Amino acid sequence: MNILEAVKKLRFKTSAGMMECKSALKESGGDIEKAVDILRKKGIAKAAKKASRIAGQGLVECYIHTGNRIGVLLEVNCETDFVARNGDFRKITKELAMQVAAANPMYVSIESVPKRSIEKEKEIYRSQIKGKPANVTEKIVEGKLSKYFSEVCLLEQPFIKDPNLKIKELLTQLIAKLGENIVVKRFTRFEVGEEY
Repeated sequence: MNILEAVKKLRFKTSAGMMECKSALKESGGDIEKAVDILRKKGIAKAAKKASRIAGQGLVECYIHTGNRIGVLLEVNCETDFVARNGDFRKITKELAMQVAAANPMYVSIESVPKRSIEKEKEIYRSQIKGKPANVTEKIVEGKLSKYFSEVCLLEQPFIKDPNLKIKELLTQLIAKLGENIVVKRFTRFEVGEEY
């Protein structure tokens, strides 16, 4: 495979720019899978730099599931109205709304889970594994807590269209691609017959 074909293939896989793909392929010695990893790491670094920037624009996405029994309202913010109108941004917000409908998270992120809920979960896990040494107990509790977060926090959930990718990783890729900070602000999920 020549360099142009490799760059094209890598661009298709990652949506990264041509020069970034060429550089990653050079760094990886022509190995496309290694180049994907290099680009992902660079994307994470770029996203981390952008995380402190204010995301004051964006949009509210609505999704009504087939049969009109589940509905979702979701607010996703970005830095400019230009990005808010971008097709990739709109596609991700639609997919995130579908994720909320399908996976029914309770919170946006780990940081938004109330401390008392975390302590309650830890207490339950500790009562389930009595009799083990303290250090072993804490490791087991942390593992169970991590699984709990992956069920109840949107950003920690596996993406329904690609379970190998967490929602926060999906957002990191979009931040790297669009060059702006992107934040899931809040969501509300409605289901017919649900009690509040």
